[in-house]
Amino acid sequence: MKRALVFYRDLLAGKLSESDEGYVFQYNEAYLSRPDAEPISLTLPLRNDAYQSPVLFPFFDGLIPEGWLLDVALRNTDISILDRMSLLLLCCKDCIGAVSVIPENEEESHE
Repeated sequence: MKRALVFYRDLLAGKLSESDEGYVFQYNEAYLSRPDAEPISLTLPLRNDAYQSPVLFPFFDGLIPEGWLLDVALRNTDISILDRMSLLLLCCKDCIGAVSVIPENEEESHE
């Protein structure tokens, strides 16, 4: 199972995981309790319940680079273009915008 921590403006907003059943995103309780908490996406409004999907949520898929930048990432790894979660974990640690996706085992280096 692949797992990622999702940061919004350098705050831990939630966790994303991939399993054989699909994908799950859940906001962090501490993040939800903040008075200034904002959703990471309009398609993933703040809520306590986990979001589930058989495919990678379009918001996260949209963070993966396209075109020549994706080609560079694919050329330098053995990741398949179909392995969207691995591409997300590889390419989206420092995205343009407010959201970062960090492999769960790398969270210490983010803080």
